[in-house]
This record gives sequence, C-alpha cells and structure tokens, in this order.
Amino acid sequence: MNRACYAADPAASRGREFPEDREGTRGPRSEFQRDRDRIIHSIAFRRLRSKTQVFVAPDGDHYRTRLTHSLEVAQIGRVIARTLGLDEDLTEALCLAHDIGHPPFGHAGEKALSQAMDKHGGFDHNAQSLRTLMRIESPYCEHEGLNLTWELLEGLAKHNGPVSQAGWALEELDAAFPLDLRQYASLEAQVSAVADDIAYDNHDIDDGLRAGFLDLDDLLTLDFIADQWRGVEKRFPKADRERQLRELVRGQIGLMVNDVIQHTKSQLAGVETIEQVRTAGKTLAGFSPAMATEERRLKDFMYEKLYYHPEQVGTAEKARDVIARLYVAYEQDPALLEHGWRATMPQDEPTKSRHIADYIAGMTDRFAMDQCRRIYGSAPEGLSNV
Repeated sequence: MNRACYAADPAASRGREFPEDREGTRGPRSEFQRDRDRIIHSIAFRRLRSKTQVFVAPDGDHYRTRLTHSLEVAQIGRVIARTLGLDEDLTEALCLAHDIGHPPFGHAGEKALSQAMDKHGGFDHNAQSLRTLMRIESPYCEHEGLNLTWELLEGLAKHNGPVSQAGWALEELDAAFPLDLRQYASLEAQVSAVADDIAYDNHDIDDGLRAGFLDLDDLLTLDFIADQWRGVEKRFPKADRERQLRELVRGQIGLMVNDVIQHTKSQLAGVETIEQVRTAGKTLAGFSPAMATEERRLKDFMYEKLYYHPEQVGTAEKARDVIARLYVAYEQDPALLEHGWRATMPQDEPTKSRHIADYIAGMTDRFAMDQCRRIYGSAPEGLSNV
C-alpha cells in the first residue's frame, strides 16, 4: 500500500507493554496485523455475537449484535483508511475492538453496572475495553492481557478525543503503560470513531424499520433522508419497498463515507507527520460541518423514535434489573461466581467490587439471563423485544 506521511507505521511502533521474543514468529505479519489477529482470536471478541446492539437478545437472525456491528464498522473504516493512505490493519483492529468492553444489554447494562460501582469509581465501557485487552483476556504464558501495541491501545483510549480526566480503570492502565492521554490519537483511531457513527446511524435505521419501531414517514421528515429516498424511488421505481429501503441505507453510508474522505483530505493540508496529527489541537478525520449537522439531527431522531421508544425503555429497565440483581448476589455470596473467578476473588475493596464488575461485564445477554434464573429462580419476562 502507499502509506501517507501522516499514517501510523507498524515498523515505527512504540512497542508493547511487555517485550516479546520474536524468535519463531508465526507468519510474516506487521505489528498491527498481529494486534488485529489477537483481537479476532480472543474470547472477548467472540462473545460480542451475543451482546446487545439495539435490541436485547433478539430472536430474529437478521438483527445486528455487537459482533456484526463491529464487523460493519471495520468494513467502513478500512475503506476510508485505504483511500486516505492510512494503515488499514490498525484501523481495522481499532474498529473490531472498540466495543469489546460493553457489558450485556448494551447501555442499559452499562448504566446498571455504573450505579452498582458508584462507590468504587463507576464503570465505563470504553475503559473496560482496554481493561479487557490489557488485563482480563490473558491467553499467553508470558504476560497479562493480549499485549497489544501502544498505537492500538492509545487509539482505543482516545478515539473520541483527548482524555482530560481518566476514570480509575484507564488511570491504572495509563500508569502502567503511558498512553499520552491529553494528546489526540492517530488518524486511524479518528477514522474508527467516525466509522462507528456511520455504521450505527444507518444500520440502526435498518434494524428499526425491520422491527417496526421506526416509521418511514417519520424518517422522511428529515430533509437529509428525504432527499436520498426521492433519489431511490426515481432510480428504482419498480423495486419492492424492502429493496428500496436497503438501497436508502447503502446510499446514506456511501454519502457519509465520501463526505468524511473529502473533508479529512482538506483538513490534512500541510500535515506531514503523525506527531502533527497528535498535536493538531483538533480532530482531523470526520464529517464536514454541514454533514455533522445532518448527522446530529439524525441521532436526535433516533434517540426520540428508537432508542427511547416506550418498548425499548421498558426492556432496558428489565435489563438493568438483571444486572443489578446479579451484582448484589455475587457481592453477598462470592461462591456463586464461576470457579476461576471465585478462586481469584480479592478480599478488599475496591478490588473486590471491580472483580465482580469484570465478571458481569464479560457476560453475554443470554448468559446473564441464565445466571439470574439460576440464582433467583426466574428472570424478567419480555427481555427479547424483537
């Protein structure tokens, strides 16, 4: 590939937290390719297939989960990275790992864990992603965690911008392996963040329409969407409605991707090194101001019509109840934990509570419901809302 001067270079990586012996290396891979492969082969990544994206424990096979969402983010991220001359492997790895710290039931589960952990520093899924990759997921004999590169870890920590005040989890990890939290991250990390926005903005529309939670007429009150829809109807007047809707989603993704590429190129005028990216004082990869305004309106619409839909809110309350009850059960009786987690349970706070939160955060939706039934004899009805 033709690497741009401002791209991350695996040959110039700042390294890994734990030095590794390269003798007997498995295959001719770059450092960032190794990161991607370690993420893909991790148990935490596989569990994403049964974690909530929009709908809790969906019975239908066509709805997205955290895993399928992450794969779609990676596809969008790779396209943008390739066009801009960035490191495609690092971008892909960041996209695949960005949600790996999400607990069961998505943001509802995160809110419940944060409330349970209020006296012990709270809970944040982004910091939990790093905690999972650096400490919890430990398949190697030589060290804790997956021992990913500095560039991958800093990208996860700062893909939404510099961190001025780190929570306890990120603070601990940064103390062990400093990630320059007050600087901006690489363009690869910035691209992964906007790829995430593009993916869930549009694919959540797809799932919401499929489930009947969104109404096309309501959606067309957004001028941005209405313009795209008129174009679809004009080009494909004889296509059935489902195909037209899928064309609408594809068209929007393409429009957003092209906007990001064009705007980012304009922002990179005069930028010649990755250090200039990190010290630019602003995010360089992202939407144009006009597209950012339309995207914000779309998000507001989605929160009102889908994410805060009465049925979604009711399901979220039940999901929070499951997480809260599990936390109380394990806190009161650590013997309820699985053997490996029970054997390593700290005795003192706050590490004891954080250990319990780590265990719950790693659960899938269905496993959490199964554990609730095992401990309490039942779980709330109606947790799968599609």
